[in-house]
Amino acid sequence: MKKRDVLIASSFVLLLSAGATLHGERQNTRLEFGLIGDIPYDARHEREFANVMKGLNAADLAFVVHDGDFWWDGGGWTESDGGLPPCSDEAFQDRLGLAQSSRHPFVFVPGDNEWADCHRAKPRTYDPFERLAKLRQMFFPGDQSLGRRTMRLTRQSEDPRYARFRENVRWSHGGALFITLHVIGSNNNLGRTPAMDAEYAERTAANLAWMTQAFDLATRTGSRAIMIIAQANPRFETSWPPDMQQRYMLAGLGFNSPETRRATGFDEFLAELEKETVAFGKPVVYVHGDSHLFRVDKPLVGSRSRRIIENFTRVETSGHPYAHWVRGIIDSRDPNVFSFRQEIVKENLVTH
Repeated sequence: MKKRDVLIASSFVLLLSAGATLHGERQNTRLEFGLIGDIPYDARHEREFANVMKGLNAADLAFVVHDGDFWWDGGGWTESDGGLPPCSDEAFQDRLGLAQSSRHPFVFVPGDNEWADCHRAKPRTYDPFERLAKLRQMFFPGDQSLGRRTMRLTRQSEDPRYARFRENVRWSHGGALFITLHVIGSNNNLGRTPAMDAEYAERTAANLAWMTQAFDLATRTGSRAIMIIAQANPRFETSWPPDMQQRYMLAGLGFNSPETRRATGFDEFLAELEKETVAFGKPVVYVHGDSHLFRVDKPLVGSRSRRIIENFTRVETSGHPYAHWVRGIIDSRDPNVFSFRQEIVKENLVTH
C-alpha cells in the first residue's frame, strides 16, 4: 500500500472512531426534573410555596410535575388557617397562575382535593362533577404543558373513546416514558354514592387502558424505563401477605394482620400495575402524594411469588405541613435509570 493510501485509510479509521465516540456521548443522557405535591394548603403554606417555586425555577430542570392536591381538603380547612378557600373559583385561578409561573414545563395531576372532596368544602360546598369539569377545562388545554416554557404532551382525550380524560397525558424524556393517571385519594372516589361509583368505574377503565397502552408503547419503542405519576397512595400494604403486614406495619403498634383482606378502590389498578410491571421487566416508578411522607421504597409484592417485585420503585413526595421538593434524575449509565433526592428548602425549615 502506498504511503498516501495508508494516510487516507488511517484518517478514515480515526474518523470512524471519532464518530463512534460522539455517538456514544449522545447516548449518555443525564437530565433532572422536579416533583412536588400536596402543596400549598393554608396561608403559611402559600407563602412557603413561593420558596419552593424559587428553588425549582433556579434549578436546571427538564420539567416539573405536581402530583395533585393543589389546595387543602375542603373538610379540613378553616378560616383561621387562612389562604384561599378550597374548591373556590379564586383558588382555581390562583393555582393556575402558580403553575403558569413555572420557568419549566409544568405538568399537573389532579387529586381528590381538587374536585372529589369539594362536596364538604368550607365555607361553602360545591358539586364535585361541576368542579371536575372546570378543572379539565382550565388546567388541561391544548397539547402543551403549563408553564412559561412548555412541552408537547399526548393526551388520552385524543382517542374519541376517552374524550373526557384530558388530564391523562404522556411524554418521553431521556429514554424514559412518563405518564399521568387520574387515580385519587379518598378511596379513588369509590363507595360514596351510586353516581360517584359510576364515575369511578368509567375513570378506572380509562386509567387502565392508558397504562396498558403506555407499557405497550414503551416495549415497542425500546424505552428504558416508565414513570407513572398519580395523586393517590394506593395502599400497597393491603395486598401484602400477612407476615409482611405484621413485620413492617403492625407489630410496632401491637396489632395483628386482619383475617380477611379489605377491598379498596385501588384493587383493579394494583392488579394491572403488577401484571404490566412484571411483563415489562425494566425499571418502573410510581410517583404519588396523598399521604405527605417523603419516601423511596419497593412496596409492590407479587400476588403469586409473595416477594417484592425488584424492578418497581415507589416515590412519594412530601406535602403539608412540609414544603420541599424532590429532584428526579435520569442517567443513561445507571441500570436503574432513575434516582431521587429530596431538596430541602432552607427557608421553610422549622426550629425543632
